[in-house]
Amino acid sequence: MAISLLLAGALTWVFVRDLEFQSVQDQLDREAISAQALVRHQECLFPIGVATSPGPAGCRLVDRPAFEERLRVVAPSVSGNRVLLLDRQHRIVFDSESQDTYGTQISVTASKRVANIGEARTSFDGQPYFAAAAALAPARDPLGASFVVVAQPQSLAATAAAGDLATRLLEAGGVALVVAMLLILLVSQSVTSPVTQLAQAAEDIAAGNYSRRVSIKGQDEIGMLGSAFNRMAEAVERARKVQRDFLANVSHELKTPLTSLIGFSQALVDGSLLSESERSRAAAIVHEESERVLRMAQELLDLARVEAGSISMHIAAVDLSGQLEQELEMLRPRATARGLALKMSVPDDIPPVAADPERLHQILDNLLDNAVKYAPDDATVDAIARLSGSAVETVISNPVGPHRPDPDRMFDRFYRADPSRSAAAGGVGLGLAISRELAAAMKGRLWADFDDGGNLRVHLQLPGSRDVSAGKADPAAAAVA
Repeated sequence: MAISLLLAGALTWVFVRDLEFQSVQDQLDREAISAQALVRHQECLFPIGVATSPGPAGCRLVDRPAFEERLRVVAPSVSGNRVLLLDRQHRIVFDSESQDTYGTQISVTASKRVANIGEARTSFDGQPYFAAAAALAPARDPLGASFVVVAQPQSLAATAAAGDLATRLLEAGGVALVVAMLLILLVSQSVTSPVTQLAQAAEDIAAGNYSRRVSIKGQDEIGMLGSAFNRMAEAVERARKVQRDFLANVSHELKTPLTSLIGFSQALVDGSLLSESERSRAAAIVHEESERVLRMAQELLDLARVEAGSISMHIAAVDLSGQLEQELEMLRPRATARGLALKMSVPDDIPPVAADPERLHQILDNLLDNAVKYAPDDATVDAIARLSGSAVETVISNPVGPHRPDPDRMFDRFYRADPSRSAAAGGVGLGLAISRELAAAMKGRLWADFDDGGNLRVHLQLPGSRDVSAGKADPAAAAVA
């Protein structure tokens, strides 16, 4: 930064100095014309304008000493500059300030800006001078001079340039200082105000006001920071809501079985159940509700482990056709009892899928169990497999009953399409949430939609495995810990 300022200052000085030198040279060119008239006026014994018969014909030349004396008297009137006379060979024959320069030759060149004027650069006593020359008539000049020269020391021009530059720099610096202060105030305000707003919003969120947002917009870094903060606040608010809903759902799901456990166990303890059948029924209910609590605890543990990435995955090439057929055979007795038809459609050339066999069984069991559980009586449940690019997609399709599920919320924890949330609906609403996380852990996807006929379709997409034989573990696959 300092080097840049120094270079800028040096270049400015050179530029201003050159402008000042040019200005001095132009001024001398104009003064050379005035000095020409002045010298001609002093050449006659009676200066023109005083003689009875003025003009060249009536001019009587003054003698040399008197002419030189006249020139020394009138020289200061030429703007205080040094006045010189040159002969035809450009040698000095008169100098208004010193006789030591007589005989010194000065090179004169024609001016490019002023007609009939010459320009020269010379030095006297080691000091450089600017000079401008105008022609004289040697025949009528007492000294036989051919040029009158007006000279000025270069140091005077440099001093003037420095003074002018200093003045301009001070003026420019003052203006720049004021402008810089205004810009600093504006920039500071534009930066500190959003940052202060962000700090206050962060404090509010830390205090529990998760709905707080900032009104910072724009395409610059501050605007992008404001947008990112709002997205973060929305994510925190959603996470907080999910956490509250999760605790409420867990409490709700545990309340019913625990109430049954306490009631029937107390009845068994205090002997209020008199008959053997009543005691057997109470013991069976206690056993069922205990298994329900244990199953929910296990599902919650599985879900937490999957979301934390701490569940192990042993990827292998799994024969999807055989896996689906096995799952359907396990569910066929329940389906037959309700009049449901189970159909499977898998192409012969379908490749094996890269999946953990145990986790794939868990996912398919959840999907088919839900289809059999919630499909209307005498309906058909279809299991279809097909290629989707390099992946294999399995679709479980079934009609829906009176409680149409929301495909966007089906995989939320504790979600059930039945608003009554009765135990008869079965499950606690964690199976699909666990299945989605397991599918993602195996680099797959799980989602749901409805077809044109209103049937619910649950899609499971897993990467295909063409490199290994079906049912054999892929030795290159690493366990996901």
